[in-house]
Amino acid sequence: MGKEHRIGVFQNRVLRRIYGPKSDKVTGEWGKLHNEELNDLYSLPIIIWLVKYKIMRWAGLVAHTGERRGAYRILVKPEEKKPLGRPKRRWEDNIKMNLQEVG
Repeated sequence: MGKEHRIGVFQNRVLRRIYGPKSDKVTGEWGKLHNEELNDLYSLPIIIWLVKYKIMRWAGLVAHTGERRGAYRILVKPEEKKPLGRPKRRWEDNIKMNLQEVG
């Protein structure tokens, strides 16, 4: 299970706690709100999109500051020989993926 999925599950759990259970008007039984019903009640953007937006904004500010800053060196590391297997993601890779999703 990925981090984004886990954050989405957490957000839905918190929203269910805030809005409480729903009652069926015909039978009078109580039950959980479904994800679509939560999305209809909660009009703000999904938290994952907000986090991605903040990360891209931070990356733009760091890129603007220049190469002398420590944050820039962390963002864009020099290419090193990578070990065998699946390479670890870097900040730069995550930002490129987010930009592709946005368009």
